[in-house]
Amino acid sequence: MAYQNRIELLQGTLDMLVLRAVSRGPMHGYAIAQTIRSGSGQVLQAETGSLYPALHRLEKQGWLKAEWGLSENRQRARFYSITPSGRKQLQEEHSRWKQMSAAVTAFMEAGAEA
Repeated sequence: MAYQNRIELLQGTLDMLVLRAVSRGPMHGYAIAQTIRSGSGQVLQAETGSLYPALHRLEKQGWLKAEWGLSENRQRARFYSITPSGRKQLQEEHSRWKQMSAAVTAFMEAGAEA
């Protein structure tokens, strides 16, 4: 999909996607962004200015933990992994997302009768 069709992520949505990405295993920030991009068919993009504050916020909440390690290209990077409370939060956020998504879809498909 063309670059201009990429969607900037809202904070709550980004948090859910980050938790989902790291639920697959420890990742550094760039890998998380790539996972979100590729997993969404190149539509969703986690910009650096949003991603790193989200990672720090999720770590502060206790939903992620971070450890220093070496990336694939042998550079020092922080690797994030999900905590048990992060897994619980992911389940809750996913449930809310499905409910909200279904409600928006129902509204949009019903038309705008006043």
